[in-house]
Order: sequence, then structure tokens, then C-alpha cells
Amino acid sequence: MNILKDVLSELFSMFVADARLTMAILLIVVITAFMIRSTNLSPLIGGLFLLLGCIAVLFFSVSREATRRLHDSRH
Repeated sequence: MNILKDVLSELFSMFVADARLTMAILLIVVITAFMIRSTNLSPLIGGLFLLLGCIAVLFFSVSREATRRLHDSRH
């Protein structure tokens, strides 16, 4: 039981560690689902939008962190 608790705790901390990243990915998923449901958008195009959106969010998150670390190392 202790192992299960440790695994769940670790999974939870992975998603909470960067709240902005988590919220941005969830927003991309919600927007994509809304676009597919409310319009006649092909699920394949929706999947492409989801992929590109997640890659963009990840790129900006990594870029922001790299800039922060560079700034911290100079001071």
C-alpha cells in the first residue's frame, strides 16, 4: 500500500510542479474538444491542432525556464 501511495504522490507532484504548463495543456485539450464537437472539424485536423498546440506550449515553457535560469545564473 505504501508503494501505491508513493507512486500516486509522485504522479500528482509531476502535474502540480508547473501549474502554468498543466493549465495550458488542459486549455488546448478543451479548445480542441470544443472545436471538434461544435463545428464540422475533422478529428484528424483536431488531432493535428492538439499536437501542434501541445508542442507550442512545451516550447514556450522550456524557453521561459531557460531564460529564468540564465537570468538567475548571472546574478
